[in-house]
Amino acid sequence: MRHRRHTSVNDEEAEVNLAPMLDIVFIMLIFFVVTTSFVKEAGIDVNRPIAKTAERKERGNILIAIAPNGEIWIDKRSVDIRSVRAVVERLRAGMPEAAVVIQGDREAQIGLLVEVMDQIRKGGIRDVSIATTPGE
Repeated sequence: MRHRRHTSVNDEEAEVNLAPMLDIVFIMLIFFVVTTSFVKEAGIDVNRPIAKTAERKERGNILIAIAPNGEIWIDKRSVDIRSVRAVVERLRAGMPEAAVVIQGDREAQIGLLVEVMDQIRKGGIRDVSIATTPGE
């Protein structure tokens, strides 16, 4: 007669290996952190002017918005005209190849736009574009 070996439940514990799941969670976390760091906004919505010769520019790392009431927004913060240069220099230190896109509202004063462009150029950035809406 055959003897059966009796095994108790405690001898064979089932283990769940969590390492692959943790790897996937960390990879997803890194993916979301990296992709959200590239999405930059000026801070306000502007009604951009329409231009027939508008071209799409993929590279615009620093966005500056000018509201109709004269407010200047950089990185979701309202900035005074006197501090635009300092903020641009600080942002440029983190991104040496940075380009600037100015999103001026069609109701904003052109003189303020020119002052902002001067401050940007004094901050060391020569690649400055003005955002428009393509139109007919």
